[in-house]
Order: sequence, then C-alpha cells, then structure tokens
Amino acid sequence: MISLLRRKKARAAAVSNSMAIKQQRYEVLVYALHGDLFRYAFWLCHDRQVAEDLVQETFLRAWKSLDSLKDEKAAKAWLITILRRENARRFERKQFDLVDLDTVPVPDKHSLGLEQDMENEWLRRHIAELAVEYREPLLLQVLGGFSGEEIAEILELNKNTVMTRLFRARNKLKEAMDKDITARGQHNG
Repeated sequence: MISLLRRKKARAAAVSNSMAIKQQRYEVLVYALHGDLFRYAFWLCHDRQVAEDLVQETFLRAWKSLDSLKDEKAAKAWLITILRRENARRFERKQFDLVDLDTVPVPDKHSLGLEQDMENEWLRRHIAELAVEYREPLLLQVLGGFSGEEIAEILELNKNTVMTRLFRARNKLKEAMDKDITARGQHNG
C-alpha cells in the first residue's frame, strides 16, 4: 500500500515537472517570437485586431502541439507555418467583405523623423502592391529573417522558386524607386 502511494506521488511529481518544463518552453517562445509573429500577421491581414487574434490562435495551437517541436532552432519557422495556416483557416470559416486598402501605416515607436517616416511609408505601400507570390517571401526574409531554404519550407515551394521570387520582388521595388526618382526629376527640373 505504501509502495503504491509512493508510485502515485512519483508519477504526480513527474507530470507536474513535465508540465512546468512545457510551460517554461512555451513562455520562452512567446517572449522571444511574439513581435515577429505579430509583424508578419499584420502584413498578412492589414488589421491590428485580426493580427492579434492570429498570433493568439497560433500560440494556442503551438501550446497544444509543443511536444512535436523537437528542434528549438526551428521554432520560428514552425510558428510562422502555424500562423499561415491559421490565417488560411479564417477564410475557410467565414467570408469577409473585401475592402480595397492601399496601405495601413504601422506606427513606429521610435520615429526617425519625417523623411524616414515618408521613406518607410513609401516602402510599405510598394511592398503591399507586390503580388502575394512576391510579397510573402520578401516579408519572410525581411521581417522574419528567414533564409531561402527556410522560406521554401514554410511556403512549401522549391528553393529556386523562392530565390527567383525574392529576386523579382527586389527588382520590382527597384523599378518603382527608379520610376519615382525619374518622375520627381521631371517635376523639379
């Protein structure tokens, strides 16, 4: 009888310890990656509340399947993949009224001045105008800091396809910049 009680207490302690470890791993993920996930979610949906909901749902799903994350170095890509799938699910669940948004400015906590704000807004607007096939890999690279291989895995594409799309996205932004510089030169000269 005493032996049975000891085994039950030992099992309870092991479960409690396991939950504490899982909770700690989860808190580290949330603390380290919440900002990156929110920025990416915001770029996907252009709505602060929806982005917050997407991140919350992402972390909820991450908690439920945290034991499947074997490599902590892959956590960011794993969470981005969950977030992308969660974003797709919201369209499966509900039909939204489509609104044509040019851009939604993201408030910058550390404003670098009017000129920098204007440049940032120009860049946001032109990135938002890119086709999704170019915009998404570029955002994963710029905002997420992912490599071409990681982006290919997240988007379930061939690495060469990702690299081509990144090259084309940067070229489209360069063309837009050259066009704006030329247009400004014609108006000023």
